[in-house]
Amino acid sequence: MTPTRRDLANAIRFLAADAVEQAKSGHPGMPMGMADIAEVLWNDFLRHNPNNPKWFNRDRFVLSNGHGSMLQYALLHLSGYDLPIEELKNFRQLHSKTAGHPEFGHTPGVETTTGPLGQGLANAVGMALAEKLLAQRFNRPEHAIVNHTTWVFLGDGCLMEGISHEAASLAGTWGLGKLVCFWDDNKISIDGNTDGWFTDDTAARFEAYGWQVIRKVDGHDPVEIAQAIRTAQAESQKPTLICCRTVIGFGSPNKAGKESAHGAPLGKDEVAAARAQLNWPYAPFEIPKEIYDGWRAGNIGLVREEEWNRTFDAYARQYPELAAELTRRSHGELPDGFAEAARAYVEKLQAEGPVVASRKASQMALDVFGPLLPELIGGSADLAHSNLTLWKGSKSVTSTDANANYIYFGVREFGMSAICNGLALHGGFRPYDATFLVFSDYSRNALRMSALIPANVVHVFTHDSIGLGEDGPTHQPVEHLAALRYIPNNEVWRPCDAVESAVAWQRGLERRDGPTCLVFSRQNLAHQLRTAAQLGDIARGGYVLNEPAGGHFDLILIGTGSEVELAMQAARQLEAEGVKARVVSMPSTNHFDRQPAEWRESVLPASCRKRVAVEAGVTDFWRKYVGLDGAVVGIDTFGASAPIDALFKHFGITVDAVVAAAKDLS
Repeated sequence: MTPTRRDLANAIRFLAADAVEQAKSGHPGMPMGMADIAEVLWNDFLRHNPNNPKWFNRDRFVLSNGHGSMLQYALLHLSGYDLPIEELKNFRQLHSKTAGHPEFGHTPGVETTTGPLGQGLANAVGMALAEKLLAQRFNRPEHAIVNHTTWVFLGDGCLMEGISHEAASLAGTWGLGKLVCFWDDNKISIDGNTDGWFTDDTAARFEAYGWQVIRKVDGHDPVEIAQAIRTAQAESQKPTLICCRTVIGFGSPNKAGKESAHGAPLGKDEVAAARAQLNWPYAPFEIPKEIYDGWRAGNIGLVREEEWNRTFDAYARQYPELAAELTRRSHGELPDGFAEAARAYVEKLQAEGPVVASRKASQMALDVFGPLLPELIGGSADLAHSNLTLWKGSKSVTSTDANANYIYFGVREFGMSAICNGLALHGGFRPYDATFLVFSDYSRNALRMSALIPANVVHVFTHDSIGLGEDGPTHQPVEHLAALRYIPNNEVWRPCDAVESAVAWQRGLERRDGPTCLVFSRQNLAHQLRTAAQLGDIARGGYVLNEPAGGHFDLILIGTGSEVELAMQAARQLEAEGVKARVVSMPSTNHFDRQPAEWRESVLPASCRKRVAVEAGVTDFWRKYVGLDGAVVGIDTFGASAPIDALFKHFGITVDAVVAAAKDLS
């Protein structure tokens, strides 16, 4: 028997329903409702190779409404990815490859970690931008070696989230013609029918963004779905939103179209009733051979990849330098000689000793590193001239320049960071973004996702403390450094001068296992003297910057950023009074904590419990380094509007305060 399209889609439905039932948790409604759309897309249009999920020119599929993860797991399993039926039976269980929400790097074929609604869409915008810019840079008339589509499934919840507005607006502005989104318009969310809280004219909204919108597609009619996809493919200058009317929990006699199908098992009896209604006579997790054959008969991914390999080989013969460059970038490798060039620049800075704001030092580093890294791409959330993210080689991505590399994100912090996650996930780029540190709150969940995915993004934050001055407490970060440091796998650097700033940028660009947050000052910072050994020690995240003559010290002063100079001045004053203080600069507490125990002990020996930390931020964070018997000079209130010097004096972040705290420990 040759299975029908509905039979193939029903395999998705019942794998999802059975897995949720067995796990006693999950979301069966969306997979059952979007199964027909998924079947048409994956069997007739998606260009992918289950045997090689990392094929560079594959289409990207993003499940933005990630709570319906069993839809994706069923698709991966049925299509022949390395996701055996045992993993589906183990849905949502410890150490399975089928987590509650899709996780990048955990399940073969999953392109990004989704679940926080709307972020998958924003990631996809980043992926589609990467495809467009790489094609602009590397394609030649006779060789379209970068040529793939980013497909997105999203639901009402994704479109309610503000990030969808930010990302979709930019996608229209950038003309991302190879971005196609399927809106699961089922009018149901957790609380019930969305008529009470989601009455937007979504189609008109996306048309206003500059999208092609295909309205009123029957999400259960394969013919209409296929025609909509072909219409989307014919439009090369605009992203496309396909509005699919669907029934949540399709096939469930008593729960279809209701919120009860959304986020809980259907129940054993209801699953049995759905089997009868959809004529699916098979036991849980049983998929007949003809269904598997039907799913895999049209899968010519291996053939497509081999065709692309032949095209790339011809391209490489004609354009060997371009081919080598694309290969390097697609593998995430930095150019030969980058580390040496960065080291030479750091040594040059140390010799010259510039006294500049660290945000300016950041721009100086970009001017040096940017020409070495054609994969560098980034921008700012409408603060380019404050964040100083524009560098001499910046070229807007809205241009047709083959080396376009700068993104004017506008005031869209959340969308910005999530789009950068997508750029990083796609490959071929090293993205960075920027805003004021206080506005990291706006992009906080995307920063968290950077670390969880993990995505190699450099997040730049300037105006790092009350030191930004007159703009006042709304713009003065207090708790933000600690909050960012507490995100697992997030590496935060707050450098004390131009030299540490360059090292921080180098570390962020070289990191391969997660994001880096670079936190820079508005005000000028003093240059610190260092030996060659100390210069190399910066990269450890924490090191001894000043040691009293003879090596004996009575206490330790720890500082970051602009407060390192306070610690240095305090050490000099204390020494004049007979108290010897070691000064530790700790630009990255996260990175310091990952150093071997021997290094950490050499910098902060357990034998010296007299410790003072100074940082213009909340004090509790520093207790892990100074203990309950140490002292912290910081700020545990909101700031105020005043000139910089007045603020530091008013809030007691001064040399005198550090000296007094040290004496109290003596």
